[in-house]
Amino acid sequence: MATVPGQLIWEIVKKNNSFLVKQFGNGTAGVKFSKERNNLYNLHSFKHSGLANKKTVTIQPGKHHTVVFATTKIKKQNKPGSSLHKSVMKKDLDLMANAVSNQVGDTYYRCDLKKAALARLCVVHRSLKIAKSGPKKRNRQAHRT
Repeated sequence: MATVPGQLIWEIVKKNNSFLVKQFGNGTAGVKFSKERNNLYNLHSFKHSGLANKKTVTIQPGKHHTVVFATTKIKKQNKPGSSLHKSVMKKDLDLMANAVSNQVGDTYYRCDLKKAALARLCVVHRSLKIAKSGPKKRNRQAHRT
């Protein structure tokens, strides 16, 4: 089965698809977002599109305070169920950032998405932090006896 080029897919889905979210800003300037999978910034553009690109990167929160890092397998494009290579990371932020940086940028997988992937990793990791409970603060008002 022949695969369709990404530019052609983008030209077909650019104007209207089920993942497109249009929001109106100042005046007539509109902002377009996308709810599709494998879109790091959730922007409606060819660079960040998970539909039109063969190589995609996604970072999402997982179970039990872990981060799921997934890349697309190029040879499994016709089988959507097994097209993602998922890695579960549960280390500190520096080690996870090194792993993401090595996988995305240093191996030339998608060098243009390295900054976006690290930004998404920081946001997901920050959202998984648990607030530490300390001693209760005492009321500073004088007690009446």
